[in-house]
Amino acid sequence: MSDTKKGDVVTPNSADQIGAILFACNINAVRSAMAETMVKDAFPGKIFVDSCGVTPGIQDGFATAVMQEIGLDMSAHQPKSFDDLDSGFYDVIISFSPEAHAAAEALTQNMDCATLYWPVDNLANLTGSREEMLRAYRHVRDDIRHKLSIYFGKPIAGNT
Repeated sequence: MSDTKKGDVVTPNSADQIGAILFACNINAVRSAMAETMVKDAFPGKIFVDSCGVTPGIQDGFATAVMQEIGLDMSAHQPKSFDDLDSGFYDVIISFSPEAHAAAEALTQNMDCATLYWPVDNLANLTGSREEMLRAYRHVRDDIRHKLSIYFGKPIAGNT
């Protein structure tokens, strides 16, 4: 039994102990896709990284734009669902929404895989000017980057 609370950013002993990580959210277009891109950049060829959503969405131009601002390209990202995953073996699944966390727990009920829930703002129904939208996306990007930096014990993501 774990003594961590939902949303706690627990750290592994080292990134070397993680061979495969999955990030999950509702539609795999913003939060989980950003996290996947950041970790692939930070640990090229060292950690198998994937992402998915409860249902697949469509690529999000605002997410792509704010990642490009820090030198990370996620323009080739193709959103997918849990059903579309290429692998069923992960050391940890980190979810950014309650729905994705429930799906991760169901997927791992018979697997030796940690599941973590990190609440991060959902931008699905966001409205406003282009600059207001970009500000909200930057906030989500930076929140994920901060959590990943704590988790891995090193600065994560791009040139800021």
